Amino acid sequence: MRLMLGFQSGSVFSPCVQVSQAFASDMADRENLDSPGAYADAGVDIDAGEALVERIKPFAKATARRGASAALGGFGALFDPKAAGFIDPILVASNDGVGTKVKVAIETGVHNTIGIDLVAMCVNDVVVQGAQPLFFLDYFACSKLDVDIAARVVEGIAEGCKQAGAALIGGETAEMPGIYAAGDYDLAGFSVGAAERGTLLSGSTVAPGDTVIAVASSGVHSNGYSLVRKVVRDAGLSWDAPAPFDRSRSLGMALLEPTRIYVKPALKAHAAKLVKAFAHITGGGLPGNLPRVLPDGCAAILDLSTIEVPPVFSWLAKQGQVAHADMLRTFNCGAGFIVVTAERDAAGTIAIFKESGDDAYIIGAIEKRHGGAAPIRFAGELKFDI
Repeated sequence: MRLMLGFQSGSVFSPCVQVSQAFASDMADRENLDSPGAYADAGVDIDAGEALVERIKPFAKATARRGASAALGGFGALFDPKAAGFIDPILVASNDGVGTKVKVAIETGVHNTIGIDLVAMCVNDVVVQGAQPLFFLDYFACSKLDVDIAARVVEGIAEGCKQAGAALIGGETAEMPGIYAAGDYDLAGFSVGAAERGTLLSGSTVAPGDTVIAVASSGVHSNGYSLVRKVVRDAGLSWDAPAPFDRSRSLGMALLEPTRIYVKPALKAHAAKLVKAFAHITGGGLPGNLPRVLPDGCAAILDLSTIEVPPVFSWLAKQGQVAHADMLRTFNCGAGFIVVTAERDAAGTIAIFKESGDDAYIIGAIEKRHGGAAPIRFAGELKFDI
């Protein structure tokens, strides 16, 4: 166990194996193992794991918040909701990964932003239900631990936690030779948030006449990268080539643009009682995610021509000859987050997101849904510059 943060002091636990050094040493004595490097000979380096812990201590400490302590130790991470100001909280949890976007990070050698994506994929799901992300734990798995690479990944995770207002209170590093290829690693994350009882968002108050607002994405975010990588491969482009859709950056850096974290403006809009529902637009795009927060009897009609489509999507559609419907179901296409409000509250909601540096604008409305009609209907088409 790489890292657990809590309110108690204690030893730092080793990576991968979920036993303490003392226990491992005792086992070695009882089995009469002569070499202290037997585990290292098998491909797992406990010393590297301990070195990583030392490297990432400042990153974790920088995410400290009320309710969480930055002290190392313990078998589990602790969080005190009462100390965080909650009276009668309901917990909301989410876990996720970054998909094959991690391969772009590995192949480009740029590891300090993929952790932001990991946090974003979890905390954006938590805030959709009106909950404040409280803490985050990560899981880093690899064939052989490279301390420098892992530290850069965790640095990104800590940055994502700071953007979300969540504490990085624990994590695990697993070396698994034989499972992962040399140089590869994978990431998973887990976030827990809370909301006072009675304040959660379920979409149950959404009604005909309400307004649908899109909040701009920062790009591809963390979905659809198997298709993205195929398009790049078929085009014969290298990651260090200039991005065809953004000549100021390399293709790799442009496609590693981190997922936008919408937590702070979303919580502000919710606290102002302006919001009826949020939707995080991930895998499945608008057709697969917005219906999840619409009650029976309601449908959304969206004017796709109003969505401001970033150039990366136009390039993917043209270069990969990806059909309009496939683009819409695979990617966010520029709408990374959706807010449903009463018509009278739309302007105030847009203002809050714009104050935080997010572009937000109206893309549709809620109407009555009849019989077996689809929960979402599109007018117009996405404006791909192709």
